Amino acid sequence: MKTPRPQRGFTLIELLVALVVLSVLAVAGYRSLDAVLQARERVAAETRKWQHLAFFFARVNQDVAQAVQRPVRDAEGVVVRAAWLGNAVVVGDNDAQLIFTRAGIPDQGGALQAPQRIGYRLEQGAIVMLRWPALDMLQKVQPVRYTVLEGVRDFQLRYLDRDNIWQQQWQYPTDLNKLPVALEMTLTLTGGEVITRLFALQ
Repeated sequence: MKTPRPQRGFTLIELLVALVVLSVLAVAGYRSLDAVLQARERVAAETRKWQHLAFFFARVNQDVAQAVQRPVRDAEGVVVRAAWLGNAVVVGDNDAQLIFTRAGIPDQGGALQAPQRIGYRLEQGAIVMLRWPALDMLQKVQPVRYTVLEGVRDFQLRYLDRDNIWQQQWQYPTDLNKLPVALEMTLTLTGGEVITRLFALQ
């Protein structure tokens, strides 16, 4: 009759080695998963950034394409501000680097059907759009402000005149109806990217 052989278990050394190997695999797996999650978050953030930029440029293009030769008048009907203003320096909370009159939106109700006075300015790292509720007598009304693009470090504009000369600002006191042929907009984002877009006026 054979004597049963004693069952042999794991030694302490073998258990320790197994635990060390398991720990190394767990750490490597966690680091790989963390790297994948971080990469996915970076891709998602970049995607959101470019989507916001595309939406912003589409909005500017729509507004600029609808610019009209309609200056601002006071209560007596006297023209006080040009149809298009390109300011090199912004003065005051209700001023902007770009201010102009655009045509109304036919399929919208109420005040949006009439010509609108809008502006764009850089304010605390964001592009802010100003929309005045009334076209004339602007000194008596406050514009509504919308943040349309965040993460902007610098905002530069140039204007192409009919002699194909680029102007750094658009100020024509002798012809308040005068509009540029095109607008060049250059944005410097907080990440350092520099993006330039050209918009044609109709």
